[in-house]
Amino acid sequence: MHIIDRGSGTPLILVPGLPGRWEYFAPTVDALARSFRVITFSLCGELGCPRIDAARGMDNFADQIAAALDGRGIERAIVCGISFGGVAALRFAAEHPGRTSALVLASTPGPGWHLKRRHQLYARFPLVFAPAFFAETPRRLRREIATAIPGRAARLRFALWQLKTMVRAPVMLPRMAKRAELIGTVDFAREASRISAPTLIVSGEAGLDHVVAPNTTSAYAGLIPDARSVTFADTGHIGSVTRPDGFAAIIHEFARSIRRQDHAA
Repeated sequence: MHIIDRGSGTPLILVPGLPGRWEYFAPTVDALARSFRVITFSLCGELGCPRIDAARGMDNFADQIAAALDGRGIERAIVCGISFGGVAALRFAAEHPGRTSALVLASTPGPGWHLKRRHQLYARFPLVFAPAFFAETPRRLRREIATAIPGRAARLRFALWQLKTMVRAPVMLPRMAKRAELIGTVDFAREASRISAPTLIVSGEAGLDHVVAPNTTSAYAGLIPDARSVTFADTGHIGSVTRPDGFAAIIHEFARSIRRQDHAA
């Protein structure tokens, strides 16, 4: 497993979302690395990573987080998961409380979330429905991107970066499908009840996230003791990528507040 290690300071594990490749979150890594030592990797199933063992469920990815920490000689870290990566981060924090200094769940599927019927078909027959998936994705994200990136030139640069990333790190739909199906095996409430680390819940705006309804993410705030919940303004599901500096600022302030509490205690 290839581990990306950038920046310095407090260690932070960034767990990528459903596409699986860390490259799709490179702007997020760069923004966070100005304040943290950011460790990230591509998810199980991707080239150079362990294969997905369906019997192990989300432990496939929790094991990757542990391996990344061990590989860099780090005992504890902030664990930040984006979308699907948040479900993996949740599992790790529940199983390894001593290694989780804090938990961040961004646009993460939570209580009440489930695959829509057509997405269940996409996951069951990913290659058959590939054209429908790729045709639908821009439509689902168009309004969000227009709001988060207001300038036409800036949106064009973002689109070109996305296209270049797709060429360098192609999305493999069968691997995405396996990961998507594993989400349905998770008891979100049970996992949340086991979290003891300081937790931040980051959701996009209700009218902009058409991938994971923000109310299913923010529901974690009622399940994890003392969790904090924030709405990332003018973003939807991919705010960590469309507005990486703003996302990093939210995480930086959260980490500072934890340090202040620790000093006060």
